[in-house]
Amino acid sequence: MTERICFTLSLDPSLIDEYVQAHRAVWPDMLAAIERSGRRNYSIFIDEDGTVVGYYETDDDEASARILSLDPIAAKWEAQSARFFVGLDGRPDEGARQLRPVFNLEQQLHEQQLNELGERS
Repeated sequence: MTERICFTLSLDPSLIDEYVQAHRAVWPDMLAAIERSGRRNYSIFIDEDGTVVGYYETDDDEASARILSLDPIAAKWEAQSARFFVGLDGRPDEGARQLRPVFNLEQQLHEQQLNELGERS
């Protein structure tokens, strides 16, 4: 079953432009590491106040995080990225605050269809 993960981080507002620039050309080896970890449909959004919101999908988030935590390329990327963030202890990928899912359109439509089929039986 697909897990949908959404997280937040806080950037130093003076480093937003540099953070954006770094993410316009993520290292090919880092892209491959993320893909190998099982993360897909990965997006990062940023607000002008430095709030970062990230989203990705995976089949097993614990396994994905473990794979990335052991990857030397990911460790190097995270070490270089740490300076962008405020209020973090350790690696950004390990210190991000995950948000609780509240609504998913596809899930509710699917449940509605199942309920309608059950009412017809």
